[in-house]
Amino acid sequence: MSTENRGKSEIIVQGISASQGIAYGQVFLYIQSDVEVPAYQVEPAKRLDEVVRFDHAILVTRHQIQKIMAEVDKNLGPDEARIFDAHLLVLEDQALIAETIREFESTGFNVETCFNKVSQRYIRAFSEIDDEYLRERAGDIRDVAQRVLQNLLGQASQNLSQLVEKRVVVANDISPSDAAGIDSSQALAIVTDTGSKTSHAVIVARSMKVPAVVGVRGFTKQARAGDWVLVDGYEGFVILNPSEQTLFRYGKIQRQKKGFEERLFEANRQPAVTLDAVSITLRANIEKIEEVALVKDYFADGVGLFRTEYIYLNASRIPSEQEQYLAYKTVAEKLAPAPVVIRTLDLGGDKPMAGAAHLFPKEDNPFLGYRAIRFCLDHPDIFKDQLRAILRASAHGVIHLMYPMISGREELARANAVLDECKAELTDKKIAFDPKLKVGTMIEIPSAAITADLLAKDCDFFSIGTNDLIQYLLAIDRGNNSIAHLYEPTHPAVIRMIKNVVDEAHKQKIKVSVCGEMAGDAVYVPLLIGLGVDELSMTPPLIPAVKYLVRAMTLVDAQKLANEALEMTSPKDIYALCETFYRERVKLE
Repeated sequence: MSTENRGKSEIIVQGISASQGIAYGQVFLYIQSDVEVPAYQVEPAKRLDEVVRFDHAILVTRHQIQKIMAEVDKNLGPDEARIFDAHLLVLEDQALIAETIREFESTGFNVETCFNKVSQRYIRAFSEIDDEYLRERAGDIRDVAQRVLQNLLGQASQNLSQLVEKRVVVANDISPSDAAGIDSSQALAIVTDTGSKTSHAVIVARSMKVPAVVGVRGFTKQARAGDWVLVDGYEGFVILNPSEQTLFRYGKIQRQKKGFEERLFEANRQPAVTLDAVSITLRANIEKIEEVALVKDYFADGVGLFRTEYIYLNASRIPSEQEQYLAYKTVAEKLAPAPVVIRTLDLGGDKPMAGAAHLFPKEDNPFLGYRAIRFCLDHPDIFKDQLRAILRASAHGVIHLMYPMISGREELARANAVLDECKAELTDKKIAFDPKLKVGTMIEIPSAAITADLLAKDCDFFSIGTNDLIQYLLAIDRGNNSIAHLYEPTHPAVIRMIKNVVDEAHKQKIKVSVCGEMAGDAVYVPLLIGLGVDELSMTPPLIPAVKYLVRAMTLVDAQKLANEALEMTSPKDIYALCETFYRERVKLE
């Protein structure tokens, strides 16, 4: 790394690590501003022309996005190009278009004003969703809406094509279109004020193997074009005007990380077996059919969580039984004989479906509201369509079915009764399905964890969703910055609850998986295994680090760690214990 002395004081800021790597270079400042939308009344005689103008803008925008897709496909590959499928779906959303036309017909204002008002309403709705991936759909809508407005107003689309020298791109936000337009040979790294690990811009950055740190609040106000900056995509640090000592230290870290990543890559090709010869099952969490490729690339033992609500959220209406069947069948066939755990619909509450908004009333507290199994049991026709689709797909691979948000045995019994009805219907029609289909339940509500002994009698497996379980158990809204620091996976209550669920499940001879974020964090993995968890399921790219640790420890040591943690009272002390265990077995050098 260069050691140029710039004579400015060093500033270190923390963001969210989004794409791994270390980069050092000068800042290219890219500030996006929203399109200014004029508002005026359209004369009645010209209103038909206004609708035609809107239709034309939609068509032009579609052609622009298709052109971007073709470029991304050519430069990065088909998986990255599919990111823009979500953009095309926004343009094909009949609810969005129809609401714009209704707004225009009722107010008489120009179509730019009406479209902007309606699209902003959609953006706000998605921005308030708790699920990080779904929240990022607000960015897709914003990106498309800005492009439509620019076409209506005859303005040129903003882009990063002016990046003609090697620079670190610093922006308030980067849309997927912006990211796709970046010349990977010129972008050293990406830093944004906003964003999350699941944003499409981040996915593109990873594909280009460009380090990225997002959520660095206000960084565009601190940095100036031409400033020197160091980006740590591993730990999420951004260092403005780094000192010579910092540059020297990061040069050493970069060499260590590169060597460690090579060891991770090699370990990931080996089985997940502890030093005392105990096999640990590592599965993948997926949301889209295309992610099956990642399951194979990272040598996962199948899928531990297939989130089916994304099939619904990417549609302008409730998908039919046949459409769902084809999706589930595709995943099952591609991964057979490895199992695929399909979670039934977790829509509602914080995950509204724009194409069927009438089914999801606005709630003051959606996290504790009308969602998941509650919604499904209240809409048996929708639920049965999905259950029949899953059953039919089970004839083409190894499928396990799992219910979300179960609060107790009565709710589980009601869900199973509907499943039995679907089995009887398919049997009557002589439609094939797996009669030995395994049925499990998520453990993510404290009442379910406390009554695990009762639930275990009526299902074949448990999957602990630690994200919601911790949130509900500790009364912590992770999205609330004032209290997010109180979200502690190593809280004694969390550890004891997981231990109780595992013990009760094992008494009934059923297995327990963890599919929340704890499962993909290598620091927590020995604790979970030591508590008796049978399987772990995580985002595919996290598997190598977890597998590496599994192969560097013994089950006996993990059990000792868990027993010691169960006797402790401080979340911070328990975390420190887990971190020490991790660092003793995973050395960078």
